[in-house]
Amino acid sequence: MMVRTESPPAVLGSPEKTRVIEKESFKEPVSTVLVKEALAVSEDCPPDGGLRAWLVVFGVVCGMIATVGLVSSWGAFQEYYQEMVLPDQSTSNISWIGSVQNAMMYAPGLFLGRLFDKGYLRLPVFIASAVFVACLFLTAECTQYWQFVLCQGFGMGLSSAVFFQMGEMVLTHWFKKKLGFALGCVLGGSSIGGCIFPILVKALVQRTSFQWMMRILGFVTLGLLIVTNLTMARRLSGTRHLGPLISVSEFKKPVYSIFVASLVVNTLALFTVYTYLTVSAVSSNLDANLSFDLLAIANAISALGQIGSGLFADRYGPLNVLIPATLLTAVVTYAWPFAANVPAFVVIAVLFGIAYGATVAIYVQPFADMGPVEDVGMRIGMAFTLVTAGVVSGAPISGAILDGTGSFEDVGYYGGSTLLLSAALMAGARHFGVRFKRAYLAS
Repeated sequence: MMVRTESPPAVLGSPEKTRVIEKESFKEPVSTVLVKEALAVSEDCPPDGGLRAWLVVFGVVCGMIATVGLVSSWGAFQEYYQEMVLPDQSTSNISWIGSVQNAMMYAPGLFLGRLFDKGYLRLPVFIASAVFVACLFLTAECTQYWQFVLCQGFGMGLSSAVFFQMGEMVLTHWFKKKLGFALGCVLGGSSIGGCIFPILVKALVQRTSFQWMMRILGFVTLGLLIVTNLTMARRLSGTRHLGPLISVSEFKKPVYSIFVASLVVNTLALFTVYTYLTVSAVSSNLDANLSFDLLAIANAISALGQIGSGLFADRYGPLNVLIPATLLTAVVTYAWPFAANVPAFVVIAVLFGIAYGATVAIYVQPFADMGPVEDVGMRIGMAFTLVTAGVVSGAPISGAILDGTGSFEDVGYYGGSTLLLSAALMAGARHFGVRFKRAYLAS
């Protein structure tokens, strides 16, 4: 039956989709209009909870513990490699392994974003799980520097990217009002892993060989990744007919381009304290066991920062939380080199854990407000690919400063100043973000 109404029916979707459905209601059957209306409402209104949604969160948390949690424990490996495994390599050279690891979590952003927007999730997660576990077992057999870079740097880093990026992307399918809290819980998983693995590494190196330590880590991550593969799932189908891989129009939005620039600058210094906290503690003649524990303390406390920032971001807006969190990280980075005893190092670990956790937990949340949800994978992917430049070069720059001057203070000055610049750029993004949101809602 064809209908023509004088006043189109009300629609619960976005204003843009409402206008489209209103126009089509003049020429399409009522049943077709109602189906399209239901689909529009479904896409715009994630469940924001429920058993299935929280099972997805649980699966992503397990994946983050196993992969990102182990990668964020690099500080424990940095010290051990300098002393025992690769004593012939400089501090800067060894830090490249950790930097490559971190960078590879961001590098395939364009590719992973495109895969996600096309509807893929389970297959990439399965392949990444197999590769990550295999690289752990292969690292146990490494003896040369280039082998560690290949297996632990590129192999583990790239496979971690699937969980780090797609794990956050899929949450936009299940949450909207509670997205910040969900992201905080997921990133809290990486903190749990970052707390457990340094302690586990310390215990294993004292009781067994390096080879068996890596194998045991492999078995632990295998169990966690099995849970991830069973529970992680999409809610919406993908879009098979996508536009270009890179959308130049996104960079024409000041809010997007300035925010991406702030993240690139941020990652030039964000991991500085994480990388060198243990090394600086040992150089200050702290007990080696306590030096390993500092990293575990920072990671454990960062879970509070991640969950707390997620809750505050849902209430006050992500950039309103990111800016003060970045400023706090800058202050701690300035202060860290001047720690000279156990209480001072513990305070630095606690404060840095809170600030770092609050920052990384909601990195991606602003992208959800910069356009349609069906393009969120592309926006995050393009940003993460560019952020790779900051991640891969940040720790080696700090290492080069340390090797050249022998001073952790100079490293702190570099890191703190860089983070202040990042906070200033975020403030600029916030200014343009308010204007963009008004224009987007009015369109």
